[in-house]
Amino acid sequence: MSRLLVQPVGQKRLTNVAVVRLKKHGNRFEIACYKNKVLSWRSGVEKDLDEVLQSQTVYSNVSKGVLAKSKDLVKAFGTDDQAKICLEILEKGELQVAGKERESQLSSQFRDVATIIMQKTINPETQRPYTINMIERLMHEIHFAVDPNSSSKKQALEVIRELQKHYPIKRSPMRLRLSVPKLNITDLMEKFNGWDVSIVSRDEAGNQISIICEMEPSLFRDCDAAVRNMHGRLEILAVNVHVDSDTHVDHYDDHEDEPSSLRRDPSDPVPQPSHQMQNQTISTSGSSDVEVKQTKCSTCNAFVGDSKDYREHFKSEWHKHNLRRKTRQLPPLTAEECLADMEVGNSKADLKDYSF
Repeated sequence: MSRLLVQPVGQKRLTNVAVVRLKKHGNRFEIACYKNKVLSWRSGVEKDLDEVLQSQTVYSNVSKGVLAKSKDLVKAFGTDDQAKICLEILEKGELQVAGKERESQLSSQFRDVATIIMQKTINPETQRPYTINMIERLMHEIHFAVDPNSSSKKQALEVIRELQKHYPIKRSPMRLRLSVPKLNITDLMEKFNGWDVSIVSRDEAGNQISIICEMEPSLFRDCDAAVRNMHGRLEILAVNVHVDSDTHVDHYDDHEDEPSSLRRDPSDPVPQPSHQMQNQTISTSGSSDVEVKQTKCSTCNAFVGDSKDYREHFKSEWHKHNLRRKTRQLPPLTAEECLADMEVGNSKADLKDYSF
């Protein structure tokens, strides 16, 4: 008599899921989510909860299909409403990811850290930024490892301090406008000499003296306190000042859509610093007798005119802003949308940028 093979049918196993785990009051609670949706929910991109959770059920072990006990839920969360508990776990829990997914996240964050370092530093000999590939190589040489639990900006500032110990690299100066009474100008100039501040321009109007200067970002707090004690005013003109050259923008974009005939010749003169958004003129077909050849920027999803306009577009804040959005897998913005987005972001983030 042959034996029958009996298969269990009452147990439902969840596979190929992203597990979010939260430990509370000595118990472990887990929820089953769709892959690549948890981070979208936390960043605000995904709004539909049904697209994130595979089921609004709280488990003690997702892989084994063990449900959490009601008494443990009440003890830990004060309620047994699993929908509310799922939201709390989704917000505060730890995301368990697979090896390849974790490697992809770390690689993306490593690139973000390198991008921030590139934007905040310059080569003291050439006064130009390093390329993104050079920054990444230096980070590998000092054996930098990404901490997924720390922000990219905080890690970038720590890496800058470590790189300064071994390589010729320094922070990009910030540009400020100071307005102080004439009576206090002597004290201010003495501080400037001690701080090695570079004065760009100086104007006098009545009893006030207005100075535009560039200084190390680490001196911002001291400068702000000194100006306040002198009953003056301080205005931030640019957080990072450097020459907008091909090392800063073109190499970062890796010429993904720029024809070889439009790339910068090393013998070309270096453009002057630009700190405001440049208005981009997009060529359109009209009644002109001269046909203008258009080139499309895939990053901004826009057509640009001749080679000069194309190079200027690569140096514009519009293109740079869309590059940063591209690293976060966000869609590009138009020039008007970009300007509005930057104005909102700068008003919230400028003062937070000085956590040195």
